[in-house]
Amino acid sequence: MDRAQKQDTIEALKGVFDTSGAVVVTHYLGLTVAEMTDLRDRLREQGAQLKVVKNTLAQKALDGSVGEAGDALFKGPVAIAYAPDAVSAAKVATQYAKENDKFTVIGGLMGQQVLDKGGISALATLPSLDELRGKIIGLIQAPATKVAGVLQAPAGQLARVFNAYAQKDAA
Repeated sequence: MDRAQKQDTIEALKGVFDTSGAVVVTHYLGLTVAEMTDLRDRLREQGAQLKVVKNTLAQKALDGSVGEAGDALFKGPVAIAYAPDAVSAAKVATQYAKENDKFTVIGGLMGQQVLDKGGISALATLPSLDELRGKIIGLIQAPATKVAGVLQAPAGQLARVFNAYAQKDAA
């Protein structure tokens, strides 16, 4: 890799660190190509990506912005999982780490904050952005449906009373 390629890679990593909700740092030593492909597919379904990075280039991309704790994450064979949503990459990575012993979550970055393995696990338990949107829409719609039900109830009762009188007169 020549200097121009290294500089392009550093700029791309800076963009990943700046635009991602959270970056999950993982070790993947011993994973087969099929297992890596499976992990990439799972992440892609959630709108996330996995990228194998060179440690020195990742540290240069961070440029000391997260301190020594952030630089310490980049030791050994490192891959980063990232997504615009802070939760989706963490969910898939922690779930895959539970299923596969060769894949481990080391920690992560969320903005300028360094998260340990426990922080990533806690992040993975949060609902995703789509789930939160669904809950909010449900909460907004619930009172409207209750109001509509209350307004329709007297009219329905009145119609049943008229129907009962009509059947009584017909009998």
